[in-house]
Amino acid sequence: MFDSLRGTLARTEPGAAVVECGGVGFLCHVSANTLRALPRPGGEVKLLTRLQVREDALTLFGFATASERNCFQMLTGVSGVGPKVALAILSVLTPEQVAAAAATGDSKTLTRASGVGRRLAQRIALELRDQVKSIQKDASFTPAGPPSAASNAQAAVNALTVLGYLPSDAAAIVAKFDSALPVEELIRLSLQAMDPGRHGGRR
Repeated sequence: MFDSLRGTLARTEPGAAVVECGGVGFLCHVSANTLRALPRPGGEVKLLTRLQVREDALTLFGFATASERNCFQMLTGVSGVGPKVALAILSVLTPEQVAAAAATGDSKTLTRASGVGRRLAQRIALELRDQVKSIQKDASFTPAGPPSAASNAQAAVNALTVLGYLPSDAAAIVAKFDSALPVEELIRLSLQAMDPGRHGGRR
């Protein structure tokens, strides 16, 4: 229903921002990372959004980047992970870090978020990796270079898939960079190359 909001930032509070559009203030629940990216109240702001519809409430979530929104969608698709937990994760980790953790099976990193224990973190990593495998089953990607470098490149492609990119697109971009770079650096460079303005792109 709502894909994005552009207007004046009326106010912020922990975990939320109010964007005024045409005289109507929209309360958006946001991560701490998005909150830090916002201008001061009174400034113009654009948030990408997702609307949760329930019998007793309509809840709007706002994101500074498409990568964060994509990651939020993937996280809330995991059993046991609701919007509150997803925002908690995206408040302490960037989308790149979440995607890298999922792609490499690093569940320990996910436990840095409030409300995410060891078991839930393991479930998140496992289910996201399964989603990546399902998406990539018809895609082919053979990284070049020594095993360690090839592993980094494959992990970066997996991570970009978690963030919503087609495996073929992700593979083509990752292949342009030195596969010996750390996984997070490969992800960051690839996102910049795909969309320098917003780190966007979705399946």
